[in-house]
Amino acid sequence: MSIFSQVQEAAPIEVFNLVKLFNEDNNPSKVNLSVGAYRTEEGKPYYIPVVKKAEELVLQDTVNHEYLPILGFEPFTKAASQLLLGDIIKRQEEGTIFGVQSISGSGALRVGGEFLVKHLNCTTFYYSTPTWENHHLVFMNSGFKEAKTYRYWDEEKRSIDCNGLYEDLLNAPEHSVIILHGCAHNPTGLDLTEEQWKKVAEIMKERELIPFFDNAYQGFASGDVEKDAWSVRYFLDQGFEFLCSQSFSKNVGLYNERAGNLTFVLNSVDKIKAVKSQVTMIVRGMYSNPPNHGARIVSTILNNDELKKEWLDTLKIMTNRIKNMRKVLRENLEELGTIGKWNHVTNQTGMFSYTGLSASHVDYIQEKYHIYMLRSGRINICGLNMNNIKYVAEAITDALKNVAN
Repeated sequence: MSIFSQVQEAAPIEVFNLVKLFNEDNNPSKVNLSVGAYRTEEGKPYYIPVVKKAEELVLQDTVNHEYLPILGFEPFTKAASQLLLGDIIKRQEEGTIFGVQSISGSGALRVGGEFLVKHLNCTTFYYSTPTWENHHLVFMNSGFKEAKTYRYWDEEKRSIDCNGLYEDLLNAPEHSVIILHGCAHNPTGLDLTEEQWKKVAEIMKERELIPFFDNAYQGFASGDVEKDAWSVRYFLDQGFEFLCSQSFSKNVGLYNERAGNLTFVLNSVDKIKAVKSQVTMIVRGMYSNPPNHGARIVSTILNNDELKKEWLDTLKIMTNRIKNMRKVLRENLEELGTIGKWNHVTNQTGMFSYTGLSASHVDYIQEKYHIYMLRSGRINICGLNMNNIKYVAEAITDALKNVAN
């Protein structure tokens, strides 16, 4: 008998299974609105021009492939944390804010989660309903004992359930870890206003809750990296100690390079050495040390004024295309007289839209129209373009007319 005979097959991961089905589909009208990756107007992956320039510089400068330090390439982690938190050089010099290079945002969440369990004795974490589907798996695998949710999406109003959110945070046990989407909430595309963020911070301070920001889309919500960092910087200004994961998969287009950063914010110099030492042990026991290439590309861009300006200008172009696709999709749906109201499509931000479609609608659209989206009704707006957007709107209209929820 095989030693593996007791292994049970896990359910397929939805988004990657959809990509597989899409790639195997020979229908010429097929549309992929599933995976969270930017696409051009031609529906192609986008190799950002400034990334090409930076990569050439990295290759010219690479003299060996020696190991990076366990906590990563410091010019990258420092620049990433500054992009996130602004003018923090003094605190970086004293050590109360430092970054840890990670295997993209997922790795930052995983390392941070394990640190919170092992060294802050955290047992409970909260995530929004809904949230990115990997949050639950990553934090449970980090050693948390209990996963809880706070209300966020109001299905009926297709907006944020602020009162439910506040109430759930008020009822959270002290020292619970609260996963917060810094901007471009995934999957709803709905972000809190500044006043709502202030209320959340007030409650979290009162209840002694621990913020863990997930910032996978800085610059991808508004097109302005400063504006998209407002929530995290407000918590910094309010004196919170917290963790924040960053990913450069979306905003630099380095999906398979897995360039990420985990920022620690401490309010005392007393425990800097201890915290860093324990994070070092976690990384050492998990993947030993991080990869080089993607981090050096990002570092090259962020630490060069000319390249950084070009990158920021490109972000505006990319986000403007996304905003235009939202506008055109809403216009098409309204012109077709599609059942329901569609203002939420343009009220949302970032690459995702929580359409309000049910799983039955999604299944119908996939089978009849070969349009692929998550069964939650989340679509990647970047997958839309002027060649397919009317087709998608017609499919949604048909589904809502002919398929019960």
